[in-house]
Amino acid sequence: MQYVTDMAGKRAELTPDRIAVIDDETGATLSFADMNDRASRLATGLARLGAKPGDRIGVLCHNRPDVFTLLFAAQKARFILVPLNWRQPPAELSPLVEGADIRILAVDGAFAGAGRELAARHSLTLVGMEPGIDADTDLDALIAEAPEDAGLAPVAANDPWYLLYTSGTTGLPKAVIQTPAMAWANAVNYSQAVDMVSNDRSINFLPLFHTGGINLPTLPLFLAGGTSRILRTFDAGRVLSLVGAGEVTSFFGVPAIYQAMALHEHFAGTDFSAVRSFACGGAPLPEPLIRVFAERGIAVCNGMGMTETGPTVFLNDPAHAASKIGSVGKPQMLAETRIVEADGSVISGPGEGELQIRGPGVTPGYFGNESATASAFSGDGWLKTGDVARRDADGYYYIVDRIKDMYISGGENVYPAEVERVLVTGPGVLEAAVIGVPDERWGEVGEAFLIASPDSEIDVDALPGWCRERLAAYKIPKRFHVVADMPRTAAGKVQKHMLRNMRP
Repeated sequence: MQYVTDMAGKRAELTPDRIAVIDDETGATLSFADMNDRASRLATGLARLGAKPGDRIGVLCHNRPDVFTLLFAAQKARFILVPLNWRQPPAELSPLVEGADIRILAVDGAFAGAGRELAARHSLTLVGMEPGIDADTDLDALIAEAPEDAGLAPVAANDPWYLLYTSGTTGLPKAVIQTPAMAWANAVNYSQAVDMVSNDRSINFLPLFHTGGINLPTLPLFLAGGTSRILRTFDAGRVLSLVGAGEVTSFFGVPAIYQAMALHEHFAGTDFSAVRSFACGGAPLPEPLIRVFAERGIAVCNGMGMTETGPTVFLNDPAHAASKIGSVGKPQMLAETRIVEADGSVISGPGEGELQIRGPGVTPGYFGNESATASAFSGDGWLKTGDVARRDADGYYYIVDRIKDMYISGGENVYPAEVERVLVTGPGVLEAAVIGVPDERWGEVGEAFLIASPDSEIDVDALPGWCRERLAAYKIPKRFHVVADMPRTAAGKVQKHMLRNMRP
């Protein structure tokens, strides 16, 4: 058995008085010593409720500092924290609660009703995260009544620490195991890629049931000794205000975040000079949006990772963000990657094929799902991503598309992402998503869903002709639909399997 240091305890030992987190809604601050003390006491308090090592503790709430209190308490006592997607109704959460065998559920006021419904259905002990919640007990009481010295267990490096559900772009989510060793590997990969230091400040607004919410950049920054300001949810105006006030030095967002900022009325007047690094994940930032930020002197670096990889694997460097547009950069320090052809042969040098990943940041598997775990890995232990990637002569990687999203039209392979990259440069087009649909003549053809730019209209009748100048004929979608929005995951990814339900 390998062990690592207690993260909150070691950070409190090194820099007890430095500010770890700021609650943006209340203005309250917690030092690293405060965080460690609360987490230690909460670990004991949860044990007094009957939680034992290995038991699953659920949390259903908007972003708040005490999600991290729960996270570090779980590490100290070897519980497994299970953040739940607050966008899902109880009917969708119920099978996840049952599948993970959650026994204790912490909720905030916004989701107290959903929590009570789940508690009644699954005989859960309900813990309120703020005053006035009708629950079995409340988090502050558990902390206040617990002794200072909890006598906690050592931290096993590869034991399950928390579970994060996959985005669910194709159906029912799977619970991806996250371990302390994965968190350390991610901290190394991300921190080195963005030159993170102890006096960095960042903001946390991605949902904390998502890998980006916990792991980018909040947990790496905590381990580095920096300060995170936690917003309940994302608000473009508030984020721009904090950036302009110099409160942010390290920034991470998904494409939908950068898009919302660029479209906000205060974008043009915001001073971005305090921010030393801008990173993007979840999906590659479209070229038009990259250029919008480049015009402000901002190099947004595309990256790539998965819930299964902790997540950081790739992140482009600022020096090549403009010359290698569309690239996710090179694999970071603790990530090994390879490109594999359909016949299983490994490509050396430039080439295109399935991206596979190995290293300490890769999950040991899916909780309670041995068959999914087995199918996720190659025979020699590499994680099969399901992504088609291309490596150029300089060693820079590009994510071409998901293998499952590719369709065959008239015998030719079509990658929707390639078509989407062209469509977003079209007149009046803000965003595009393409799916393959059955066709009697060609087998499959493309169908495009488009969102118009503000104060613009899309002339769908003119689009095929416009596309013919930029795409091979078999790649041009047969039908175009203009929509107000598209179904998305918490990371802003379009759920393409749900687009089929939007077809006329």
